[in-house]
Amino acid sequence: MTDAPPGTAAQSSAQGQPAARPSTLLLCLSHLRWNFVFQRPQHLLTRAARGYEVLFVEEPIFHPGISPRMDLNRTPQGVTVAVPLLPEGLTSDAVIAAQRSLLDELLAPEAGRPMVVWFYTPMALEFAGHLNPDLTVYDCMDELSAFRGAPPRMLELERALLARADLVFTGGRSLYEAKRNRHPKVSCFPSSIDTAHYAAARAGQADPEDQADIPHPRIGFFGVIDERMDAELVGALAAARPDWQFVMIGPVVKIDPAALPRLSNIHWLGGRQYAELPRYLGGWDAGFMPFAQNESTRFISPTKTPEFLAAGLPVVSTPITDVVRDWGPKPDGTAGLVEIAEEPVTFAAALQQVLERPRAPWLKQVDRRLAQMSWDQTWAEMDGQIEAGLRAATLRQRPAADTTLRRASHV
Repeated sequence: MTDAPPGTAAQSSAQGQPAARPSTLLLCLSHLRWNFVFQRPQHLLTRAARGYEVLFVEEPIFHPGISPRMDLNRTPQGVTVAVPLLPEGLTSDAVIAAQRSLLDELLAPEAGRPMVVWFYTPMALEFAGHLNPDLTVYDCMDELSAFRGAPPRMLELERALLARADLVFTGGRSLYEAKRNRHPKVSCFPSSIDTAHYAAARAGQADPEDQADIPHPRIGFFGVIDERMDAELVGALAAARPDWQFVMIGPVVKIDPAALPRLSNIHWLGGRQYAELPRYLGGWDAGFMPFAQNESTRFISPTKTPEFLAAGLPVVSTPITDVVRDWGPKPDGTAGLVEIAEEPVTFAAALQQVLERPRAPWLKQVDRRLAQMSWDQTWAEMDGQIEAGLRAATLRQRPAADTTLRRASHV
């Protein structure tokens, strides 16, 4: 254990005096690891930590011969990350029981505090379904049941989560349309942007060492590399344009790295920290989003779309529904901020077009659009709904207490 849990000395002030405990605990149950890729959960919960005490519980990690315990670390942004460490060889029922026990132990000192439970995965109901929080939030950022390796019970548990959730948020319009008739309070909060962070890419920073010797023009991608990527399209583009260099940043998960195309002008650099990304993007000439057209991409709303734009990079994407509707050309013929293409020939032509296009007029349109959105704004709107939900929960609890008082007055 490398840090103290919520409600302990970890919250002492810089002067050594105990800090006032935030009034509400926000418990997030996530299928994503905090230090994997900095994306929607991290953007939202670092902002949540300014007003709530945030406890981010990950999926377990297994080691041989250890006793079950919860590893706790506090991030610089004030989020406490909790990772269940479990012995290898447990049955699935034993894993669930161990997670429940560790979670109960972690929450025991917080008894009596207002609590919001924030779900990113319905699978967390297996070990957290017994909790009785003041408010339950389901932030549905992906259709997880469509992903490779999704547990068979995913859809069943999502139905249960929708039945108990007080608020449902979705990460894009397609997800909103899929969920809006399944719950009375569904709100669409599409991918947003930390503009200042990515705009640093426009400042002409020095290339990172592992990118400095890659020739131009450079076409770049960053993000998780999994079954959502059309690897055949990447290979076909690289083969068709050997004069272009394709820079690929991100961890490879759920697919065999050996199956990725290995041409000399494709550079698989691996994952990079969020803070490093602007330096890489600043050395690219265009971005591309070669998403496959399959069930796993049917509902996605890629966070990287506005991130490419904030970095000042023109981008071409395959026809992902939310990208087409929110960023692509309009039905009336008005140009979009993102070019859309599908086949290798048309995709290469679109990339050629954006490489040659004057940037200044396009960047003015980009900046006008990005000025209307931010993660700060998204979180503020979400938090408004949470606060209203907590107030309603408090009011629901009052009548019983008032009745008791009235009865007592007549004794």
